[in-house]
Amino acid sequence: MPYELIAIFMFASMMLMLMTGQRVFGAIGAVAAVAAIFLWGTGGSDIPFSSAMKLMKWYPLLTLPMFIFMGYVLSESKIADDLYRMFHVWMGPINGGLAIGTIGLMVLVSAMNGLSVAGMAIGATIALPELLRRGYDKRMVTGVIQAGSSLGILVPPSVVLVLYAMIARAPVGQLWLAGVVPGLIMAGLFILYIYIRCRIQPELGPALKEEDRDVTTAEKYRLLGAGILPITIFAAMMVPFINGWTSLVESSAIGAITAFLAAVLKGRMNRKVFETSVRQTLLISCMFMWIILAALGFGAVFDGLGAVRAIESLFTEQLGLNPWVILIIMQLSFLLMGTFLDDTAMLVIVAPLYVPLVAALGFDLVWYGVLYTITTQIAYMTPPFGYNLFLMRAMAPPEITLKDIYGSILPFVLVMILALGLIMAFPQLALWLPETVYGK
Repeated sequence: MPYELIAIFMFASMMLMLMTGQRVFGAIGAVAAVAAIFLWGTGGSDIPFSSAMKLMKWYPLLTLPMFIFMGYVLSESKIADDLYRMFHVWMGPINGGLAIGTIGLMVLVSAMNGLSVAGMAIGATIALPELLRRGYDKRMVTGVIQAGSSLGILVPPSVVLVLYAMIARAPVGQLWLAGVVPGLIMAGLFILYIYIRCRIQPELGPALKEEDRDVTTAEKYRLLGAGILPITIFAAMMVPFINGWTSLVESSAIGAITAFLAAVLKGRMNRKVFETSVRQTLLISCMFMWIILAALGFGAVFDGLGAVRAIESLFTEQLGLNPWVILIIMQLSFLLMGTFLDDTAMLVIVAPLYVPLVAALGFDLVWYGVLYTITTQIAYMTPPFGYNLFLMRAMAPPEITLKDIYGSILPFVLVMILALGLIMAFPQLALWLPETVYGK
């Protein structure tokens, strides 16, 4: 059987298993193991073993549990509640102000966490009930929370970008910095849309009533301290790393310790918070490791088949496509896969194919990492089967229907497509900061 046909059969088998509800790591790993034994006999068993050794020896992987622990400590200790109170007081007097404040909350939560699911959980539990109680349109608020949660894998410290760095062999520090400006641009576009929409239709996001705004000036400035905390944690973690004083793993440990101490000093750390944070850290870290292990094995078999070189030859030589056309086709494939896969699964499935192809086409892998994160979040929220849509439905109160959620996200998806287009048209929006910091 030709190797190209084997590669197609592997990919089709994997997609079929995923569509039947199999776990991501099980589907990817099983296809890789069966294909390896079929191709190389008992010697194929060396592939999962070598993949496991490669995973265990990858020192930066230690950053994953550190960042996840940091995020859960800050979430479980209710420090995010203080942040929302700050935005509530400062942004409430204008139409759509609480929705704008929710986007600000998501930016700061992203800087503390790095997981989009955690951002949505915080938004759905803290912001959603308050916005509905204040008379905000239910479609507007569900769209705001879903859009804001998309910043979680773009603003550093993004856990998904750490995984991308491992697979693409790209520097994590540069990827994090590359996500800063695009993340802020996207947040700014969200805020601009909310402001304009609520200015035209004030009933969608009414300003706070006079009695709700009766907060002393001293209290307003005291609440600003809630916003200083995540910035302090972020600075304590990133400044030593960017300046070369600490390694990536050491910086992640600083972030975890700083978050833990912040919870202790605020009197929010107790046995329940600590146990939940550790348990969730172990759960998510193990999930990521199994997925990476399966992806490394799958990628090794694909590489051994020469599938990457065959696809590159198909696009560039046989079809004669322009590199930008090929890039857009790859982005569209993410939108298709996003109907039934999450961002991590999309990364580990296609990275063995796309990353070498992107490099061969002459594109910057750091820049492409930013494009990947934005595109997968768009896919995550695109009807009819976006993963985030169903996650939002599970967290939302009964009065918010799936139809409301579908209708709420479309304007924000268009805003994200605009942001993606800007980053594609002007790569320096993503590359300027890492090039400036690292002197390239």
